Amino acid sequence: MATAGPPEMMTGGCQCGRIRYAVQIDSDDAYLCHCRMCQCATGGVSIALKGVAIADLTWTTQAPDRYRSSPIAQRGFCRECGTPLTFEFVSPDETMDVTVGSFDHPGRFVPRHNFATESLHEAWIDTHTLPRIRSEDNPSTSNRWMDAVGKLPD
Repeated sequence: MATAGPPEMMTGGCQCGRIRYAVQIDSDDAYLCHCRMCQCATGGVSIALKGVAIADLTWTTQAPDRYRSSPIAQRGFCRECGTPLTFEFVSPDETMDVTVGSFDHPGRFVPRHNFATESLHEAWIDTHTLPRIRSEDNPSTSNRWMDAVGKLPD
């Protein structure tokens, strides 16, 4: 069920900042894709995606690099830092998917469904019983950040 919010211009981009975008968002709906191609493309067990109208997205620095990941799709990414940015069908379409993690403020989005569940790794999706450790509570990580830049990352 789509949850409409007020239309909002949201921004995002890759980790190194080479590729930036702005896109008009009118709902908080997103989804998790578990297909093997997404798993291989990200190195993860799934990827969080937000469907957007192509007409509502503007690349504000430059368009992403793209590679053909299957006979029907291509993926946008940054060749400098490796950030996955998009999933797009090769045949022209009105929509594409943008990676939720590439938004500057991804907290607006809520997963509404799982896709390609034939490849879903259940143990990695339901993690609510696992202990939770914050970055600042791990000296091995926090000390390195403090030594390198004097603060923990945002």
